[in-house]
Amino acid sequence: MSETDVGTAAPVFFGFAGSSLALILANAGAAYGTAKAGVGISAMGVMNPEAVMKNIIPVVMAGGIGIYGLIVAVLLVNNVTVPNDSGVHLYKWSSGFKHLVLSC
Repeated sequence: MSETDVGTAAPVFFGFAGSSLALILANAGAAYGTAKAGVGISAMGVMNPEAVMKNIIPVVMAGGIGIYGLIVAVLLVNNVTVPNDSGVHLYKWSSGFKHLVLSC
């Protein structure tokens, strides 16, 4: 697994795995944050119904995390290169592992 080992598609797998992990983990975190914020708003709404709309900001911020994950995933996918005319992948192992680690 040297840096000059070109031609294999395995580094591309790690690049796409990093992209998919960025999307999956960010949206799982956004869903968890939305659920926790929704429970908090529901509990607060019982005691102070007038302040429900003021406290909706955590739900919106949790949704922003999902959008951030989508942006990172698109940026990572755009950095994965396609094979050249002879079918040799020029995408390096180091790039594949960097994209995998960057998503986490």
